[in-house]
Amino acid sequence: MKILLIHNFYQSSSPSGEDGVFAAERNLLEEKRTDAITFTKYNDDMQTFSNYKKITLPFQPLWSVQTLHQLKSLIKKTNPDLAHFHNIWYLISPSAYYACKNAGISIVQTLHNFRFFCSNGLLMRNGRVCEECIGKIPWRGFVYGCYGSSRLYSMPIALAESFHRYMGTWRENIDAYIALTEFGKRKFIECGLPEEKIFVKPNFLPNPLEPQYSNDSYAVFLGRLTAEKGLNILVDAFRNHQFLTNDPFTLRIIGDGPLRKQIERKIEHEKIANVELAGRRNPNDCMDFLKGARFMVIPSICYETFSLTAIEAFACGKPVIASRLGALAELVEDGKTGLLFEPGNPEDLASKIKWMLENESACIEMGKNARRVFEEKYTAEKNYEILMKIYHTVLSSH
Repeated sequence: MKILLIHNFYQSSSPSGEDGVFAAERNLLEEKRTDAITFTKYNDDMQTFSNYKKITLPFQPLWSVQTLHQLKSLIKKTNPDLAHFHNIWYLISPSAYYACKNAGISIVQTLHNFRFFCSNGLLMRNGRVCEECIGKIPWRGFVYGCYGSSRLYSMPIALAESFHRYMGTWRENIDAYIALTEFGKRKFIECGLPEEKIFVKPNFLPNPLEPQYSNDSYAVFLGRLTAEKGLNILVDAFRNHQFLTNDPFTLRIIGDGPLRKQIERKIEHEKIANVELAGRRNPNDCMDFLKGARFMVIPSICYETFSLTAIEAFACGKPVIASRLGALAELVEDGKTGLLFEPGNPEDLASKIKWMLENESACIEMGKNARRVFEEKYTAEKNYEILMKIYHTVLSSH
């Protein structure tokens, strides 16, 4: 079996998110000596485009002629059996599916987000979950300026989504989809994808650390500092409760992003002494912070399709306090591997933090449960087994 791996990187350096997931899966296939070739593009290459290319750039998400020709040539040289797509936005485009389909190659698409049906990929607008485009032509993405808070930037994305929905690209040209959770599968069925084509395979950690059940007096948030991650709710949970303010227990926020300045001002203006912005750190430092924490907090206010940081916490033997929303409510088993709270409610979040502080032995036991769940579901070996089963199923039915 020869696999063609296709991915559009958001950035060429320090791959994270779905870029990191693609890299981990590619490395896993190489380690298992699975015959794999890659076709990749990088969005930050757009900065070096000629004036002509910049003029044609808005049409790239709709149909990339360059990608079509490049893939046709690569397929002719390598003759793969199956193409596994991760991300096509923005330089690869849906033309890549047609290059593979016309060559008689089976196509698998991992669904990392809701980009096929939502211009910003989050099913979120104005700080709230938005499902207005589910099951419909997503023209509202343009009207609302959902991508980059701009109608100009949203127009080509909404146009590409609408055009390929009309053409049947998502339903007819793709042989199988991989959703990361059962929640994701249900939501994609609502969006219009055929249920019989959707498999479930979670992400995994390629090199997990050994668990550490002892801890210091802090909780940790690890991720990009953006509005949909619920940072303001998290900081408010620490600010509004005296039992936390007077306790030496602290919150360490690790990461960077557009919300950082706002959080810094909030901490300084409101004199929130028990919240620390640790900034962006290298992966080893992040894992050191995580191993020393009592628990992780994930206060997202959007639908997560998965949470790799939750799985990192599980691997380190740490429970997770998470929003009862989207995939998080599936990944974190309330009372067993962590606690769930009402999304967007700092009072409820504070009550869960308080419970963790007052029940340290139960918190540690949850961390041990989390590690067991990690070993059952999220190792590289388990992931490879599921992935190969999907590949063989698709090829046998093609």
